Amino acid sequence: MKKLDRHEPLADNAARIVRVRLKEMRSFGPGALEPQRTGAQHDMRIAAKRLRYVLESTEFCLGRSAATARRRARDLQDLLGELHDCDVMLPRVEGHLAELREADAVAVRERAGEASDLDPRLAARASHRTSYRGLEMLIVYLQARRGLLFDRFREFWVEQERAGTWDRLERAVARRLRAARERRRAAKRAEQARHELEAAEREKSDAALRAASAAADLQAARRTVRGGIPRPGG
Repeated sequence: MKKLDRHEPLADNAARIVRVRLKEMRSFGPGALEPQRTGAQHDMRIAAKRLRYVLESTEFCLGRSAATARRRARDLQDLLGELHDCDVMLPRVEGHLAELREADAVAVRERAGEASDLDPRLAARASHRTSYRGLEMLIVYLQARRGLLFDRFREFWVEQERAGTWDRLERAVARRLRAARERRRAAKRAEQARHELEAAEREKSDAALRAASAAADLQAARRTVRGGIPRPGG
């Protein structure tokens, strides 16, 4: 994370981190709202988790909008996590089904021996024939559940955008960072004024020394002038 300064207040650094994490999460929105963009949905889940974690530690620095955003980021993470579970399970089940079919096809072919054609009754006695229906039904269930979860996710995201959940957090962050910039500028102006004051005081001191030296020279010159005038009757 760039532009963090350990000498600055926690709230200022927290605002910088939250700004990056929130921008990251929202950047995945357009892609994640497309049903088949599983990569964008997974990336949004990770980004929501990162935002949630930083808000859990620092929401007290940013007020009520941060607390609300933290809860909604947790809800988003959970919902996308369930969606991701379906995305992980579907290819596994489909792969297992394909493996069973391949194993049965090999076994049935071997049982056919030297026959010129395959007797359909051999396939009807395939070892894993009773597993197919269960796995097919599980695939149907996972596909249907994924569709339902995606609809919930889309509705949730649209609702949070409409409610301004993320916009309010962005504004809270912007206020904090704007105040931090003003403090830095004020501190810079104060430092510049201090240097100018010190320079003016040095100039004043130097001027006083020069004035004193000039006064002494003047006095000495006057004494010399008076000493050089001849006295009457001398």
